[in-house]
Amino acid sequence: MQVSLKTLKPVHIAYLRHLGPYGDTVGQFWQETVYPWMVANSLLGASRYGISHDDPSITSPAKCRYDACIEVAEKSLLSGNALRATLPGGMYAVVDYSGPASEIGMAWSRLLRDWLPTSGLQLDGRPCFELYPPDATYDEETGDFTCQICVPVAPL
Repeated sequence: MQVSLKTLKPVHIAYLRHLGPYGDTVGQFWQETVYPWMVANSLLGASRYGISHDDPSITSPAKCRYDACIEVAEKSLLSGNALRATLPGGMYAVVDYSGPASEIGMAWSRLLRDWLPTSGLQLDGRPCFELYPPDATYDEETGDFTCQICVPVAPL
């Protein structure tokens, strides 16, 4: 696993929350709810972020929270019921991911359970997220996509 340490700047986001199991339902949420909202607010081409707030091995799948986030200007006017927040900046361990949704959980596990304990770093209180930059790809035929897995870290 190729992990790089990057200092990321704070980012203003607008987000819509999905409550329920991770996996296919999150993809459906992006396609049926988030994408039309992005079109209505002229946000295509903006960086997108996915924040999974819960560990599905601990939290009931029906109660798992996922925020589909889009980078926005701090004071932009938006339609709909999106909430706003700022993703904090700072040092993150970053892994480039390419593959299907069914395998991204394994990439998260390898980063958090294998790499992190031997890195000399620890998690801090900022959220972990997936970053989908404007040039991220998605193959409709295979379901493969690209993103960056970003985990906030601090010295031990």
